[in-house]
Amino acid sequence: MSTPHGSPKGPTHKQSQAELASRWRLVLGKEAEEHGMGLCGAGEDVEGLLDYVFGMGASDSTDERRASLNPGHAMTLPDWINQVEELFPGQTREVLEAELVQRRGIGDLLESPDLLERIEPNMELAKTLLTHSDLMTEETRALARKIIDRVVQELKEKLKPKVEPAITGAIRRDRHSPRKVVRNFDVDTTIRRNLQHYDAENERLLVDRLYFYASERNKRPWHIILAVDQSGSMLDSAIFSGVMASIFYELPGVRTSLFLFDTSVVDLTDMVGQPVDVLMSIQLGGGTDIASALKYAAQLVREPARTIVVAITDFYEGGSEAALIRQVKEMSLSGVRMVGLGALGYDAQPEYNRSTAKKCRKVGMSVLSCTPESLAASMARIIRG
Repeated sequence: MSTPHGSPKGPTHKQSQAELASRWRLVLGKEAEEHGMGLCGAGEDVEGLLDYVFGMGASDSTDERRASLNPGHAMTLPDWINQVEELFPGQTREVLEAELVQRRGIGDLLESPDLLERIEPNMELAKTLLTHSDLMTEETRALARKIIDRVVQELKEKLKPKVEPAITGAIRRDRHSPRKVVRNFDVDTTIRRNLQHYDAENERLLVDRLYFYASERNKRPWHIILAVDQSGSMLDSAIFSGVMASIFYELPGVRTSLFLFDTSVVDLTDMVGQPVDVLMSIQLGGGTDIASALKYAAQLVREPARTIVVAITDFYEGGSEAALIRQVKEMSLSGVRMVGLGALGYDAQPEYNRSTAKKCRKVGMSVLSCTPESLAASMARIIRG
């Protein structure tokens, strides 16, 4: 279920909190019940629960407003969680909990792991936990890890069936082999390259040569290098990048490197198969030196013609823009395929420096803002040549 205002990021600046609360009350009314999204109960309790999240001043975690749940008693976070569990079915509860985390913050949750454990894992909660990881106790950190891991695994299960076929299919068609293995028979290439021998009179294709795909294990692997900007605005993209890296890591014929960067580089290639470890290593904020990050990526390249460098960044260069352009041009001329992503994900809003991105494009970098499936398709085209 999407939020009533049509976006997981909340209301526009023209929409008041009161209007938003009213729309939620309508959504959670009779019409919603007819579609399986109704309430198990009703009345003033619902008003109090909605006001706690959407009412004016709800962003202030110390708010002392009275709610109708218990007359004369200010609603607390435990009160809210208890009542939401009682009154709302699962899908509606997940949406409300995501709104709670986004609007009120998680200060109380970080201090009460038992409450945090009762919140249904979702992307918004995972992002908030990553943002405030430095405030966690050891107990809360262990719980946060489990929550983030669950969100990541669900996302991976969703993406893998779409991403894996695109890349593996391209790799298998990247080169042919003299070994005649039936399971590797390339029908399309065999027909295409023997069309000159077509016997029109007898309507038969005379095959002069059969073509077979090369076995992945006998081929030189493609090297995918992911350079992920860990500035605060790139958190959505960083999460998707960590999941995509773990999918690439499991593919035959692919070698995957991954590092985070701001003004320095943190190489996480050893963790690439464990996306939750990658995400728990993110330190949001700080400056950005994209040129130095790409220079580090260049040091990882062994065979330029079979290397794809994917830089996930907002292109706001904190160092020398001229150095960045030179680095992109140098790597591109060497044969490395350069891809720049201003955003990666389904809801990520691409707010990147288009001027710098345009200069990078002119010297050989493909600049995209895309979904994981689109990135996989783009990489497949590169591999197929």
